Amino acid sequence: MFRGISAIVYKEMIHVARDPRTLFLMLLIPGIQLTIFGYAIDLDVRNIETVIYNLDGRAESRALLDSFQNSGTFHIVATARSDEAFQRAIVSGHAKVGIKIPPDYTDRILRGEPVAIQTLIDGSNSTVAMQALNVTNAIALRKSIAAIASTSGLNAPPIEARPRVLFNPDMKTANFMVPGLVGIVMQVVTMFLTAFAIVREKETGTLEQIMVTPVSRLGLMMGKLVPFGIIGAFETSMVLLIMRYVFSVPIAGNLVLLAGFSLLFLFTSLGLGLFVSAIAQTQMQAVQLAFVIVLPSILLSGFIFPQESMPTPIYVIAKLIPATYFIQMLRGIILRGAGIADLWPQALILAGMGLTILLISATRFRKTLA
Repeated sequence: MFRGISAIVYKEMIHVARDPRTLFLMLLIPGIQLTIFGYAIDLDVRNIETVIYNLDGRAESRALLDSFQNSGTFHIVATARSDEAFQRAIVSGHAKVGIKIPPDYTDRILRGEPVAIQTLIDGSNSTVAMQALNVTNAIALRKSIAAIASTSGLNAPPIEARPRVLFNPDMKTANFMVPGLVGIVMQVVTMFLTAFAIVREKETGTLEQIMVTPVSRLGLMMGKLVPFGIIGAFETSMVLLIMRYVFSVPIAGNLVLLAGFSLLFLFTSLGLGLFVSAIAQTQMQAVQLAFVIVLPSILLSGFIFPQESMPTPIYVIAKLIPATYFIQMLRGIILRGAGIADLWPQALILAGMGLTILLISATRFRKTLA
């Protein structure tokens, strides 16, 4: 079944060794991508440009504005002197949030009467707008509770929630995003490594020479997987080290289990690249087909957007993406310290996908030559 695999492995390793520049780039690119995207992708919205229009100007209103400023979410960049200037700051884009305090704010607070402050939020960026809206409501709620408690003589609110955040108590974006980014980067890099493996043989005319040898189809496929699998394993180790020591993401689970699941995903991802290479006739077609797989993997795998909120047809497609299960494994082991008893369903699905893809690639390879 795997006849000739050692010869193909030897041939592929010679090809890699003869092109040290490509090998250097293959080893360097994953680290660069993880570092750049790890710093660039940050869902923690801070320092939103804010314009204020304070018609009161007394101590109570200034204390309210200090609460907005000290939250870390808002950054006061301008002070308006008229309604027109207040509106213009939002429309022009100089500020994303506008806070208007009425002239009788202090008087109403001291009398224990309700008072409304106007908050304008630029909704053109929904992420920023949602964060601004949530923090604004939270500040208003805290101020209201404090005012009610002071007027009623209560030392503390009658009901107090004491939430406890597990696994990522500081709510750091890097701790959530970087493990998923490891899976995406490794799929992109390893799939492109093998996407050109067979199509290159077709374009250079060496595929016919291989076919007259006693190499089996699975031997050819596995022979092309092994050298790139070794490179992929080294790259995976490198990006995990970057995750741990550059982004300070702690690994709560078992390193041996993490390594085993990573090798399983590499097998599946490299098989995807071989599948692309087997059905493409040119390297340009291979690139285009690879992007057809890469883009859904980024958008639908749960890397950024939760799959539970997706429409049912899209959710079904997302469950057919190998990166979906590897990202669940990465976050389970790295963040929650999950073990094999918790993650064996994902491992079983990923192994089944890898074997299926390899068999389809071998079958497609035979049909292509017919």
